[in-house]
Amino acid sequence: MSVFCLLWVPLFYFLRKSFAGSNSSGGVWALLLGSIAAIIQFFLGDIITPGGFGLSRWLFGFVDLICLPALIPIFICFLMLLFRGFSGEADFAGFALLWLIPFGALRALDWSKGSDPILLVMVPLLWTALAVGVSFFIHLMKKRFTWWIAVISILSILILPCAAAATYWAFFSQQTLLGFGLLAVTHSPLILSFIFERKKD
Repeated sequence: MSVFCLLWVPLFYFLRKSFAGSNSSGGVWALLLGSIAAIIQFFLGDIITPGGFGLSRWLFGFVDLICLPALIPIFICFLMLLFRGFSGEADFAGFALLWLIPFGALRALDWSKGSDPILLVMVPLLWTALAVGVSFFIHLMKKRFTWWIAVISILSILILPCAAAATYWAFFSQQTLLGFGLLAVTHSPLILSFIFERKKD
């Protein structure tokens, strides 16, 4: 399971790159900034202290485990695009996935002590689902902008992180059926992004 946590994000990145053929810029920045952020987080520790099965556990999943690690690189990528930090086209998902590689490596070292499958398997799956899913809706608004697509995309971007944190909470609370249902919801935009990429070919 530790190997899965260590290798899942880089393997998924190369799978997506071979599938989508992305040649965007910013990869070096993503790895560099992601490494710095991972080291800082490793030494500072978690922001939220979970208290059990309630709201604090969901917040812990949202802030420390899943959503902030996957969403911060998308925000940084947007800022770099805004201030012309890229020489070519920005790929939000590719940037976020590269950012998550060092984060996943340090987390694998830390979590390997407990051998918790929720942390070592489920959390990396949710990272990639968020990184690709949120990026999918951003690109959807950029390429096919209409008011209804914008509304659906913005709502989806807001709901997706909440569903990802709820997925972690459900599995931790041993509500397995609910957890798998939420897992399917969080991965739906990822699957859609691959379908859209396939149609472009």
